[in-house]
Amino acid sequence: MASDRAGYYERQPEGYRAFIPKPLPPEDLSLGTELQALVSQADVAVGRLDGAVQILPDPDLFLLQYVRREAVLSSQIEGTNASLMDVLEFEAQMEQAETRVDVAEIVNYIAAMNYGIARLPELPISRRLLCEVHRVLMTNVRGGEPHKSPGEFRRSQNWIGGGSPATARFVPPPHRLVDDAFANLEKFLHDPDPMPPLVKAGLAHAQFETIHPFLDGNGRIGRLLITFWLVETGVLQKPLLYPSLYFKEQRDEYVNRLQAIRDDGAWEAWLAFFLDGIAQVSTEATDTATRIMQLRERDRSRISAALGRRTGRGLALLDELFKRPVIRTAAVEQLLGVSQPTASALVRDLLEINLLRELTGKQRYRIFAYGDYLSLFPGAEQRT
Repeated sequence: MASDRAGYYERQPEGYRAFIPKPLPPEDLSLGTELQALVSQADVAVGRLDGAVQILPDPDLFLLQYVRREAVLSSQIEGTNASLMDVLEFEAQMEQAETRVDVAEIVNYIAAMNYGIARLPELPISRRLLCEVHRVLMTNVRGGEPHKSPGEFRRSQNWIGGGSPATARFVPPPHRLVDDAFANLEKFLHDPDPMPPLVKAGLAHAQFETIHPFLDGNGRIGRLLITFWLVETGVLQKPLLYPSLYFKEQRDEYVNRLQAIRDDGAWEAWLAFFLDGIAQVSTEATDTATRIMQLRERDRSRISAALGRRTGRGLALLDELFKRPVIRTAAVEQLLGVSQPTASALVRDLLEINLLRELTGKQRYRIFAYGDYLSLFPGAEQRT
């Protein structure tokens, strides 16, 4: 039997039924023994990740690659075909690269993530922040046309699945109710009443996706909301936890769990799914951080043993490769402030010890990849 615990369906003048969400928190939310165990498991996993990040020599060296990977996965959930390697090669070539629409969407996602994280210290999660982030996300890309209102809440009906609201799998609330629905969500996020931060993150993400306040980009903004919340609340010092890998691998269950909230009020089942995912991606990210540290120490030793007088610059280049694992010689010149012959010699040295490999097979505009680092991010070396 259907439940109105999360809200109710209301028939609209046009004949379709739209969902009207109730404000958070859900009535009689039950964090029973099983959910409490999942909360504890996820808390421990996130804590380990935060601790692992703190022992990295310089977390910011590796942050961009995590952001890129999340941008790719989150965009792939929405139907984008570009891979992480496509994005890295685009960044490496820049002026020589043809701008693909799907790559541009991912580049925008990276910019949106970085913009939001930079704004958090002065602007907590709010309508204003998410609208600013949405504008960055949707500018000059598919779905970002002026009539799609980048940076603004919608002023018309949207829907999920099907060709119209009448045939849709789910119809969010009418646009006239979006402002109040989001205001309630914002109030919930900043309510001082105690609630485990990860539980609040799960509830807020589901409610955001139900409200669907933008005409396009809701899935990506809703996933960014999780990371923004964990950083804002201090659960994570660095934004290195991204749920899109889990949501992508469990896409059908993800969609079904969200729909079960609306149809059956199944908040607890959603939270169990969400918390299990947070624990999984946190553990995976912790393992990756550990392997990154081990790789950096190994390759610093290799460079020190092989490069002689150029060791200092070789080590500086290695650190740059953790930020930009696909690179051109011209970028080495700029990043290290060296001449073209010196940059070429450094690249040649790293090729000789198999730390870099050349990707293009060309004589001009050659690009090089730090393959062992890329291998730590599954799918990084795939092209579309």
